[in-house]
Amino acid sequence: MSEVNQQLIADRLGLSRATVSRCFTNHAGISPVTRAKVFQVAAEIGYTHMESRSPQAAKPSRGRRLCVLICTYAEEYFRGGYQSPGEQILAGVSEYAQAHDFKVDVHLIPPDVTSLDDAPFREIGGISRRAFGGVLLIYPFPEPVIEQLALRFPLVSLVDQLEHGSIDCVDVDHYNGISMAVDHLVKEGHRRIGFYTKAYAVEASWSLRRYSAFVEKMARLKMKLSPRDVIGVFPRPVLPVPQSIEAAVARTRDGVTGWVCAADHQAYDMIRGFSDHGLKVPKDVSVTGFDGIERTRSSPDLTTVRIPYREIGMTGAERLAARLRKRFQGKQHVYISGQLHEGRTVEPPVSSE
Repeated sequence: MSEVNQQLIADRLGLSRATVSRCFTNHAGISPVTRAKVFQVAAEIGYTHMESRSPQAAKPSRGRRLCVLICTYAEEYFRGGYQSPGEQILAGVSEYAQAHDFKVDVHLIPPDVTSLDDAPFREIGGISRRAFGGVLLIYPFPEPVIEQLALRFPLVSLVDQLEHGSIDCVDVDHYNGISMAVDHLVKEGHRRIGFYTKAYAVEASWSLRRYSAFVEKMARLKMKLSPRDVIGVFPRPVLPVPQSIEAAVARTRDGVTGWVCAADHQAYDMIRGFSDHGLKVPKDVSVTGFDGIERTRSSPDLTTVRIPYREIGMTGAERLAARLRKRFQGKQHVYISGQLHEGRTVEPPVSSE
């Protein structure tokens, strides 16, 4: 097995060893995107640059060192097929850190970890020693982990709204995004629109908020919504992806002409599933997503809501820095609007021609 060091990161990314080193020292000549990619690979292979420095090396003060925790399995985060939103968030965090002289550690935490006493947290020396000034959370974490972290550090959650009484959040405006997606479908002539999501290892509150935004928007437009046209949300059965796609196929053949998916990766799964069942997008049915993640050349040009992840990362780091200056001020939720991208997965329904 290769030694976990900066050269390994350099080899994986096709960068020089000097470039990787400069990423960890916030060198002004390194772009935030490059620094974010280096942070990602460092998290994947378990490289912690602060702990690996020599004892004589200068260490940043606790208040100038931030930790980014990403709740995901490594194979899911780096599986390819589309750009991870976390990469764009990290670019924003890195940009703020470089401009304001903060050091950043990044770590992936599997969703099944429920305690700071579990191995993935024990391996992060800065957690047990409370060596970080504060922590940024990306993606939903189990509640016990949130409770334990909140006792030790100021926390800011990115793209997930936590109900904890002292945690700030920077998130996208879910209602505004869903509203734009539904309006676009309605403008194209769709009158029977369904909503699709799926279950996750840790409850995805962002998915539920997008569903509630969908219900509100349909009510505002006075459009009927059958509970059977909603897939993946209680009280409807939460099915594995193949079965949920089959349910969406059945509802489409029953008259649903457009689907709003709670996330882009769900929309891509749906489009592939429809194709496997002989339905073409957008000829037979229209599909929208929500995220605006960078697609591969083989992926369709998805109609979606683009989330300003980089801005969310910058704003989250700025909010955490404010927390360090005044830890016990009232919590804040910051909502940032996305933008509708009109791709090629929405067309007027056949029945309206």
